[in-house]
Amino acid sequence: MKKRIYIFTCFFLASFCVRAQEVKIDTYSFGEGINLSSKEGHRLKINSYIQPTFESKFNTAGDEDSQNRFRMRRARVRIDGETANKKFSYRFQFDLTGNGEFEEQNGQFLNDAVVTYAFKKNWNLSFGQRATYTDNRELLMLSNTLQLVDRSRLTSAFASIREFGFFIDGRIKAGRTSYIKPYFVVTNGDGGNVMNNDYGGLKIGGRVDFLPFGLFTNMGQFRQGDIVRELTPKLVIGANFSHNYGVSSRRGRESGAILYLNDFNKVVLPNFTKFGADFLFKYKGFSMVGEFVKTAASVPEEITKRVREDGSIATTFLVGTVDNVENYVKNRMMLGLGYNIQMGYIFKSGFSIDARYTHLKPDEFSFLNNATFYSRPNHFTIGLSKYLDRNYGAKIQTDFTFVQGKDINNNSGVFIGGNEFVGRIMLTIAL
Repeated sequence: MKKRIYIFTCFFLASFCVRAQEVKIDTYSFGEGINLSSKEGHRLKINSYIQPTFESKFNTAGDEDSQNRFRMRRARVRIDGETANKKFSYRFQFDLTGNGEFEEQNGQFLNDAVVTYAFKKNWNLSFGQRATYTDNRELLMLSNTLQLVDRSRLTSAFASIREFGFFIDGRIKAGRTSYIKPYFVVTNGDGGNVMNNDYGGLKIGGRVDFLPFGLFTNMGQFRQGDIVRELTPKLVIGANFSHNYGVSSRRGRESGAILYLNDFNKVVLPNFTKFGADFLFKYKGFSMVGEFVKTAASVPEEITKRVREDGSIATTFLVGTVDNVENYVKNRMMLGLGYNIQMGYIFKSGFSIDARYTHLKPDEFSFLNNATFYSRPNHFTIGLSKYLDRNYGAKIQTDFTFVQGKDINNNSGVFIGGNEFVGRIMLTIAL
């Protein structure tokens, strides 16, 4: 309830600020939102979209009935504002479904809440909650511009998605048409909207992007399908790194989910390191994305106890029949590597054909070996979309995924073996 009140309060304040001045509608473009401005020069942009989705999944072993799910995948409202001198800007974004990208955190309404200060030409300092630059490239792209119905399994396995902290981004001219974009991040390392105790230390990281052929059209670097049909080849190549000092979840997406103690009952947590490389290419309706991610962990020797889900304390760390603290801790974290490659082409008629291959390779001791939620190394996806206009305002998408399993269980933890097929249909309607 508190979160709902917070959302309504933000909407009320935003609408009050708009009514308090003489405002006019500057532009409205379907799929891009409404742009407002005041006589004093303040600017406000309002955008929203909904994505109702149907998903069906079944196993090739034939012992399980298909699992069907109807849901509102996303229902988002975003407000961007800018002061008259353009030095300060802000963004609010909410997902009214209560889950959005945070599958583990039902009830999470707040996505973005960030203030940005342009302290130098082409350099910005942001403070608040937003998508982090240390994730793979797919997480930097708007959800309503995705080529396929949902993001890849690489993102599900390794991304922290959103974090709270300080973010610096810049742009440096590196030649006649080339640019370098550096990013620096210092965050809480516990994902978004931490309401309870904040365990562990800070997360520090960054990213460097190189654009050899110039900037993308209409923010195309942060949009997946090439709906604008770039007239000249556009490419961005990037690398990212982050180190989380004391992570209390599987990958740093939430705070306090997994806790360990020393002999004095002081919280002691493992460190989590992630690095990756990726690229995006677009030209005349064709787009291609490639991503690689590797993670690792270091476990403090002073860990002697663990906190169970019910709050009780245990001193056993069994891996099979052997008591091993380091391997037990790593078995609960997302450790290993993965890569994702996808490509697609949007025809002038608005139809798009797309394909994706994702591979996950877990470490010997990693939650990626969990037979219920992971232990599925290969994902092959094909998709067909129809853009109803030459923008991201409305589209119908469907895709079909073959998932290669490795001694997998169903959602109840019962062994089923075999492989899986997943089919999805989604409609996107934007303001």
